[in-house]
Amino acid sequence: MPAPAVLSRYSGELDGYLRSLVAGGHPPALYRMLRYHLGWEDAEGGPTDQGGKVLRPALCLLACEAAGGDWRKALPAAAGLELVHNFSLIHDDVQDRDPERRHRPTVWRLWGDAQAINAGDALLALARLAVLRMVGEVAPQAVLQAVQVLDQRTLEMVEGQVMDIEFEQRLDVSVQAYLQMIEKKTGALFDASLSLGALAAGADARLVEAMGSCGRLLGLAFQVRDDMLGVWGAEGRTGKRAAADIRRRKKSLPAVYALASAEGDALDELRRIYRRPEPDDEDVARVLRLLDGLGAREYCAGVAAEKMQAALAILEGLALRPEPALELRQTAEFLLEREF
Repeated sequence: MPAPAVLSRYSGELDGYLRSLVAGGHPPALYRMLRYHLGWEDAEGGPTDQGGKVLRPALCLLACEAAGGDWRKALPAAAGLELVHNFSLIHDDVQDRDPERRHRPTVWRLWGDAQAINAGDALLALARLAVLRMVGEVAPQAVLQAVQVLDQRTLEMVEGQVMDIEFEQRLDVSVQAYLQMIEKKTGALFDASLSLGALAAGADARLVEAMGSCGRLLGLAFQVRDDMLGVWGAEGRTGKRAAADIRRRKKSLPAVYALASAEGDALDELRRIYRRPEPDDEDVARVLRLLDGLGAREYCAGVAAEKMQAALAILEGLALRPEPALELRQTAEFLLEREF
């Protein structure tokens, strides 16, 4: 299905706002790394246009509208969310040793681990400073709460990353433990996206909490769908090799479900392959056959749909402006229908 118009409606002002935050400073090398990672410059400093989807900030701005506010007042929060997300991506690339992101070398590949860590740290600091720019536009108590929410959800995201790295060394991760991990690693920042939008609109505590719960479920559905793309997605759509998560022995939901469900020879085979440092093409093909036999794809699709329906049920029960609420629903459905 085509992407909802809302994903591009705010893009002009949001892009300009983000660029103003990382326009420059000392030392210049730091801000050059930030602009490169955000997709605005190439490795030599020349202009490019290879940025990300800015999904989380778009959801924040849309949530502000849905809660009855002026979305421009939520721009600082939206920018902060995008910077936190990108802080996590730079650090994740170092930790996972990913050589490419968005078809380009990652920051650590060009400038080394130490400088990549510095770049990620800078984005995290800039994110907090961005949210504080709501002072004067939004009630002081709401600004304070927004900063607190962003910090809490960022901490959750880091907790999830720690769990994810721990899981890489284990073959006994349960589906429940995995879902708890992605609720932190991915769901928390989606929670923040909708919560901060509602706060910028001046919503009451009940609506802020409900919007956050909706966002958390939406993030879970998004991550499960992303897990499916990492196994069954076409290279031209994902920007990664086919079955990339299997090649990396990543314990995404299809693998976790298979390892928890398989028995006998099938379980032994899965364990053998996931213990290998580098599965070869034959191993990958074997895992794909085993996943098909266990119904892993259907299971994951069911989990994603369940989380999405729970998110939409919350949304339906809230007193929101009709048109932005409809766009929120359309955006949620789009996330679940991303093509393979």
